[in-house]
Amino acid sequence: MSALQSATLIMNSVLLIFIDGLGIGQRNKDNPLAQIPDVSPLAVFQDEEPEIPFGGFLARTDACLGIEGRPQSASGQTTILTGINAPQKLGFHKQGFPNQALREVINEHSIFLQLKQLGITPNTFVNAYTPQFFNGPPRWKSATTVAMEAAEMKFRDLDDLKNDDALFHDFTNSVLIARGAEDIALRTPVEAGKILAKIAGDHRFTLYEYFITDKTGHDQDFNLAQRVLPALAELVRTAVENVDLKTTTVLITSDHGNIEDLSKRNHTLNEVPTVVWGRNAAETALRIKSLADVTPAIVNLLQND
Repeated sequence: MSALQSATLIMNSVLLIFIDGLGIGQRNKDNPLAQIPDVSPLAVFQDEEPEIPFGGFLARTDACLGIEGRPQSASGQTTILTGINAPQKLGFHKQGFPNQALREVINEHSIFLQLKQLGITPNTFVNAYTPQFFNGPPRWKSATTVAMEAAEMKFRDLDDLKNDDALFHDFTNSVLIARGAEDIALRTPVEAGKILAKIAGDHRFTLYEYFITDKTGHDQDFNLAQRVLPALAELVRTAVENVDLKTTTVLITSDHGNIEDLSKRNHTLNEVPTVVWGRNAAETALRIKSLADVTPAIVNLLQND
């Protein structure tokens, strides 16, 4: 193959949008996804076939993973980012941040490390970290932070954010602005979605994480849900609209349910929605039955150029 032919090859890519605490609930008064307009494709209900925009496919995804009890963030996120059934390995669902046992799983099986070892690069985590992270190692690290470190990857910072080369976990930047961050501009969901799509276009695998949904569920805050859910849905729709779906696969998924039932503060036992768009979307959705199937499905997509 000539250098010119090699340069013109189209490389397939994957964008994964992780949404903490988004489950498949019932269509009732306790579910803000049933009460608030303009939340497609986030709104998926039990015993209903959803209308997914842009030709997306739904995989109703098991978050309990065969272990009794309510799914939790540390073990669920570890499972998503490694393909290893973390609750099964521990014998229980682990809340909060990964413990030593989960960190060992991530250090060995991080999706970023798996792709690096396969020669599938470049890959990136879109979220910007604040100066506090760089000035002193945090006591507890998220599953994604550990996954990045396992592959010795570069973290994005607020300079990247200012240069439209990162998103904060609150993609509007309102949290940063409220903290007094200087030179940080407010962003609309459309602006943020276009930035996300642009970054995804420059990488083989791109991950973005959003956590406010889980906080909203724990706080049982319907007013906050009215603000964040339509904005998040618009971010997702904009990202899907602005990537090349002929070469890119876009997925959204979650670690457990929460915001779909504001009658309680706890996580739910509900399945979570994994929605897939773009290249090999139908086949990928069929592969995903539980959280442990997400990383293998992504690796399979990126290996099959």
